[in-house]
Amino acid sequence: MTNKDPKSLITIARSSGDQSEAEPLDLGMRVRELRKARDWTLEHAANQAGLARSTLSKIENGQMSPTYDALKKLAIGLQISVPQLFTPPQRDQVNGRLAVTKTGEGAAHATTTYEHELLADSLSRKQMLPYRARVRARSMDEFDGWVRHDGEEFLYVLTGVVKLYTEFYEPIEMRRGDSAYYDAAMGHNVISSSDEDATILWVTSLA
Repeated sequence: MTNKDPKSLITIARSSGDQSEAEPLDLGMRVRELRKARDWTLEHAANQAGLARSTLSKIENGQMSPTYDALKKLAIGLQISVPQLFTPPQRDQVNGRLAVTKTGEGAAHATTTYEHELLADSLSRKQMLPYRARVRARSMDEFDGWVRHDGEEFLYVLTGVVKLYTEFYEPIEMRRGDSAYYDAAMGHNVISSSDEDATILWVTSLA
């Protein structure tokens, strides 16, 4: 299961979180608030979402119940997720959470290609999954295939030299201090080009 580990880590993080849901808001009012917060006219917001102006007006005024397809278009147009259409804005949910992970105290998950240390493991309902990884692999032949999972991913090289392989781009050699941000649904793998195992910081979105 060498190429499944990042996905399994995400699954672990999700399953350990609090599954309670926020009290839903009035959809029309919520959409109007989101639009006005961006200082968008009704016409501009409708264009951004790929909806007719009259349709968006009816949604805001509670005169129609949008389909899921329309909800997805609204979310994309407003640059948020669909669940955020039904939950209070973040400023109403300030809770001041904090998690500190001392060196070597993260939850360990080792595979033949990577040695992961999951950070901030004590926090539930995270929007990001940060983990430090020691890259053991030296060749793409050591992987069963591409790693793919939901969300976006940020990679930062801590020590050594790595080579980032992605499904749609040429391999990229990266050294200490280099970083990459990519869609995690795109196939990707990382190998170490150093004599010693390289170490990297990975941050994966859970949205």
